Amino acid sequence: MPTVGCHANDGVAGMPGSTERSVPRPLLRRLGWSTLTLCACAVLLMGLGFLWFIRQVPAEEVTLDRDADGIVALTGGASRIADAIELLASGRGKRLLISGAYRATNSKEISRLNPEFERWVRCCVDFDRSLNTLGNAIETKRWAERRGFRSLIVVTSNYHMPRALAEIAHQLPDVALVPFPVVTDRRRAERWWAGGASARRMVTEYVKYVFARLRMGLNPAAGIGGAG
Repeated sequence: MPTVGCHANDGVAGMPGSTERSVPRPLLRRLGWSTLTLCACAVLLMGLGFLWFIRQVPAEEVTLDRDADGIVALTGGASRIADAIELLASGRGKRLLISGAYRATNSKEISRLNPEFERWVRCCVDFDRSLNTLGNAIETKRWAERRGFRSLIVVTSNYHMPRALAEIAHQLPDVALVPFPVVTDRRRAERWWAGGASARRMVTEYVKYVFARLRMGLNPAAGIGGAG
């Protein structure tokens, strides 16, 4: 009987043996190089952004050149509350909000730890129990709007200041913010890159700052009356 011959490289279109629809190797190479270029650009941008972020972190505490309607202290680091109470006692603001306070933290406890400031603590300090920086900003918005404050001194650790200002400014775009960064003696004496813990803290804070900025960019209207 007659037989039908076939060649080894013949195949059905679209099957592995077919070359009609296979992706040309030059195109695959171009895609690979494009991917590598995009990754390299992303790494470069992140690196440059980190250098910019480092420059935004105050290395020293500042001397305030103006007063404000209110003072807000974001808890979570040493000396933040004490420094904020000192600012209140010196007349830098009318009232102080301690944002993110533990449930056990109240006027009585703060007065016990700072007896010299008891008079100011009992009359002019408010608390909220927010759990993160975004929560701090939302509660600060509510507090400032309820009090009618148009300017705030923001007290937090120096490495946390860029993200804290960004979050609060997003919630209160028409309120003037005056940063008061807290720099501990240890951080003042030690460069951030000198210790593993300091370097990790700075990198982690930068990543949080980038994600916060991305969230604000994707939802810019969230801070305009949306969280009040």
